[in-house]
Amino acid sequence: MSLINTKIKPFKSTAFQNGKFFDVTDEAVKGKWSVFVFYPADFTFVCPTELEDLADLYPEFQKLGVEVYAVSCDTHFSHKAWHDTSAAIKKVQYPMLGDPTQVLARNFEVLIEEEGMALRGTFVINPEGEIKVMEVHDNGIGRKASELLRKVKAAQYIAAHPGEVCPAKWEEGAETLKPSLDLVGKI
Repeated sequence: MSLINTKIKPFKSTAFQNGKFFDVTDEAVKGKWSVFVFYPADFTFVCPTELEDLADLYPEFQKLGVEVYAVSCDTHFSHKAWHDTSAAIKKVQYPMLGDPTQVLARNFEVLIEEEGMALRGTFVINPEGEIKVMEVHDNGIGRKASELLRKVKAAQYIAAHPGEVCPAKWEEGAETLKPSLDLVGKI
């Protein structure tokens, strides 16, 4: 069964952001768009490249009213140590959630049980707490933040324009489609 259009499950996690620790819950993320980006572990290889890429576009996500949460099964203390020692991770201004109990990784169905780490999972969640976009893939394949930003814009667009859909390669401002009997076989 897919997680698409399901509500996020209850959780409480300690985050590291801008030199501070604080708690984040499922209730706290409701009311605005959010993105959860799971990655295998701190102090690894592909992960800092992804988180840095995301950090570079974080202001664009914020302009859209979107909060980004990076999540691994490490602790918030590990996130701070990584932030303090890695040039790439120093750029991260969004919350980094610790998930040492693996509740979040299980809730989002990305936990690799035998390794105690998460798969690379990306989830876009609407203000009602429903998962609208999900992507999960092998840990050897890095993600591209600009493509995630495009997907967020598409999810926000169709939420604001019921009855319209965004075709492949859709970019903000481009034409959308209105599914109807008239379009069948004409695309």
